[in-house]
Amino acid sequence: METIYYRVGRHNYRVNFCDDRNTRALLPSSDPFLLNETPAADEPLLFELNVDDHWRPVQKGKEIGQFDCGGNNHGVYILEDGSCQIMVSDVMGRQCCLIEAKADFSFANVCLNGHESMRNFGLNNAVMMMYAFAGADKMTVLMHASVIRKDGRGYLCLGVSGTGKSTHTQNWLKYIPDTDLMNDDNPVVRVCEDGVARVFGSPWSGKTPCYRNVEAPVGGFLQLKQAPYNKIHRMTAVEGFVSLLPSCSVMKWDRRDYVGTSDTVTRLLELVPTFFLENLPNEEAVWMSYRAMSGER
Repeated sequence: METIYYRVGRHNYRVNFCDDRNTRALLPSSDPFLLNETPAADEPLLFELNVDDHWRPVQKGKEIGQFDCGGNNHGVYILEDGSCQIMVSDVMGRQCCLIEAKADFSFANVCLNGHESMRNFGLNNAVMMMYAFAGADKMTVLMHASVIRKDGRGYLCLGVSGTGKSTHTQNWLKYIPDTDLMNDDNPVVRVCEDGVARVFGSPWSGKTPCYRNVEAPVGGFLQLKQAPYNKIHRMTAVEGFVSLLPSCSVMKWDRRDYVGTSDTVTRLLELVPTFFLENLPNEEAVWMSYRAMSGER
């Protein structure tokens, strides 16, 4: 058995590869987050995952929902003891992975299926969902956002696919000096033990290969909407909650997950300003958003 430790968003987790078919080569985007040493005993694991093709589970239980993961819907099934199964399917509907996890997602068994690219897809999604759901009650969320860094602070652009998140952050890189892209799809946002809201790079960055082990205090959240003009305003707490919560990876039907994520979003709104930008994909919109969030005039 090959045991690998990773550290993402200051959380440690362990993946055990229990057979010869599957190795950490299935998770290349996680390599920047490898831990070279076993964590100290007083450092708790966020979760543990066993990858074992010899484990042959039977899909069972009552379907309670479909989890949307990057446009792919994964079926979620509740078992009698409160644990759950998640069937991970790719864009072609092929079953790549079956997860059976404890109710708190602290541990799961995973069985992979298909050729290497299917296994890569299945395991990558399994680890991402375990991270999101295990961290739900630990002031940690995975957020669907593109995040840019400027002067040591991270600024997150939010919006459904097609609203121009990546375009807006690319324009920051083009027009605003000394900026860098931290993550383009699924950064980790966490309220840390010192009370500071921080954003972290992650192994999950959508179509843009931006897997960076970096972090920064959050400078602002920016909800985007395409428009034939540029206009920005600061959101109220209610508007911010309505904007941020749908951007988080959350199972709304799971009370622990939903309450924990809602509490985290509420705390983030107390710490970080949130803005709404109606915009054109141009330089004026970039400077408008930067000046509003950074407070620069």
